[in-house]
Amino acid sequence: MKKSLSAKPTASLNFEHSLIEQGYRCIAGIDEAGRGAWAGPVSAGAVVLPLDQPDLLQTLEGVTDSKQLSARTRESLAEKITSTAVAWGVGRAEAAEIDALGIVPATCLAMRRAIDLVFGQVEPDFLLLDQIKWRGFPKRQIDYQTIIRGDSLSLSIAAASVLAKVARDSWMVGYDALYPGYGFAIHKGYGVPQHQAALRELGASPLHRMTYKPLQQPLLPLSFEEIE
Repeated sequence: MKKSLSAKPTASLNFEHSLIEQGYRCIAGIDEAGRGAWAGPVSAGAVVLPLDQPDLLQTLEGVTDSKQLSARTRESLAEKITSTAVAWGVGRAEAAEIDALGIVPATCLAMRRAIDLVFGQVEPDFLLLDQIKWRGFPKRQIDYQTIIRGDSLSLSIAAASVLAKVARDSWMVGYDALYPGYGFAIHKGYGVPQHQAALRELGASPLHRMTYKPLQQPLLPLSFEEIE
């Protein structure tokens, strides 16, 4: 018997099918990665799946909350998602934008950038988002729903979660060569002890989010509540 890529349950299509019954036809799932990191951009994925495809759940078996998957599994699933999706995009907001706007507005900005890429391919009429205080679009009116733990409950959101995470991890691996010594390729900018030790030795880099409390007081003992 062929083994699944992931032992985790595949996210469902219950929310999507309910929306189709209400008359919506082009549903985009959106999720982010990197909100809790101390360095690097926050990323967002947006995905429109072919909801009329009968075997969609089988095709995307194993797609769920990206944080519950190994890096290797995420990368394999990302290839399936991008080859299956009707449309997809990944947006980002930089550390300087996070410092200027705050993490929630900057995350919404990254999400809007991801959706803008999707709008270049199709016209979504509904957005499904993981729980966030969504700021919407300045010039677009689109119905939406935020779902607590949506990245494990909605296949569209889960797919967006995987793309956002894979893209962000790839960026942080690249940044490791530009800013050696911080260990970005290992911890992807999150507040692990190795990262805090590097901050003590090297100080902050241009990738660091200077408004985050650990960056303002880098010598304080690490609080593991600050790690996503």
